[in-house]
Amino acid sequence: MADTMQFDLVSPERKLMSAQASEVRIPGADGDMTAMPGHSATITTLRPGVLAVTADGQTTEFAVTGGFAEITPEGISVLAERSLPKGEVTQSVMDEWVAEAHKAHQEAHHTVVDDAAKLLSDMVAMGSHIGLDPNMPSL
Repeated sequence: MADTMQFDLVSPERKLMSAQASEVRIPGADGDMTAMPGHSATITTLRPGVLAVTADGQTTEFAVTGGFAEITPEGISVLAERSLPKGEVTQSVMDEWVAEAHKAHQEAHHTVVDDAAKLLSDMVAMGSHIGLDPNMPSL
């Protein structure tokens, strides 16, 4: 088994990272997972959270708001709805993302209100995880 695998992270705005990685921690919709070289083929949806990539002994973190990850034994491709390097997520960016999630929760049809509440909760948790005040609005 190889020590590294190809990793690519893209959002509609830009390619955020392309590197040989030894592991990738993914905020999967069904729970966090760590993918390493030789991982079984998997496709998962992403929830808002922090995606961490270890390459050349250094870990780089990215905030993602959702998307998909395709994992194969040789590599991982992540297509993020929105993503920024952790260091680029400012308080104003987090406020905007949380406000959008709050609005989606308020406007959600009663059949999907639980999904919208989960989205809002995950967005607030991500802000707290990266050290920002998520300024959680009252529900």
